[in-house]
Amino acid sequence: MYCKCGREGFYLRRHSGEILCKRCFTRSIEKTVFKTIRRERLFEPNDRIMIALSGGKDSLTLLYILSKCKYEIFAVTIDEGVSGYREEGISISKSITEKLGIKHYIFTFKEFYGYSLEELYNLALSKGIDLLGCTFCGILRRRLLNSAAIKLGATKVATGHNLDDEAQTVFINLMRGDVSRLMRLGTKPPRHREGFVPRVKPLRYIPEKEIAIYAHLMGFPLYERECPYVRASLRDEVRDLLNQIENRHPGTKFAMVRAADKLSQLLEDRIGEIKYCIKCSSPSSKEVCRACQVLMMLGINFY
Repeated sequence: MYCKCGREGFYLRRHSGEILCKRCFTRSIEKTVFKTIRRERLFEPNDRIMIALSGGKDSLTLLYILSKCKYEIFAVTIDEGVSGYREEGISISKSITEKLGIKHYIFTFKEFYGYSLEELYNLALSKGIDLLGCTFCGILRRRLLNSAAIKLGATKVATGHNLDDEAQTVFINLMRGDVSRLMRLGTKPPRHREGFVPRVKPLRYIPEKEIAIYAHLMGFPLYERECPYVRASLRDEVRDLLNQIENRHPGTKFAMVRAADKLSQLLEDRIGEIKYCIKCSSPSSKEVCRACQVLMMLGINFY
């Protein structure tokens, strides 16, 4: 098998039937990111872009590709406080940002909330609260990322969400009947919300498998450990299910994400009035935002 450029084939893109050599493969990944940025108008020339850098393959790929652009970028790593896991990601993040000459900041759950993720999880168990570690992590990490972006003067936050992440989110929201969240999916927020730094997803149309291959070809150091909380999450079950379907029916994940995009466009004018949390004044679809709900459940007086 040979690539269209004449070189020996390296990768078969099953959903499109393309055969790519290593060079054309890496170029196709970068081209997709640049095309997404242009088509979706993710950035403006004067943007100060904060990259959410976990040290995993997705955020490393995002950091490296955006470092090739002329935008002003810097990276922020959130240390949730998961011993034996997060230290590796922080080390990788420091190493890569130093090599690329990119400013890197670290914000911790412990300093911001007064508790590490492990302490929050144990506190929840002691109170009989039936919430998974991934639930705490996702909700509180998003809050801290936004606070870090405001503090550091970012105009956009770029995250490493890939096609698989988005397809999983579509599936989960459909399972829960949460149409309002489906409406807010996309490469960028449907509208500006005061107090919230817009998050954009340049990797949204690239499969996780292809990002992993790109990261390997680029020689990025990769995590050797898995987060101890991930295997208990609903998302992990959905990931396995969608991977099985995709294996039998290539292109399913693309179709799901495109369908969600079309639905979001059709329902854009039905997005309700923007509300603000009565506790923290952050944008929220409810009277009290999810982060404040979690902290209140745990009995933590954050303010």
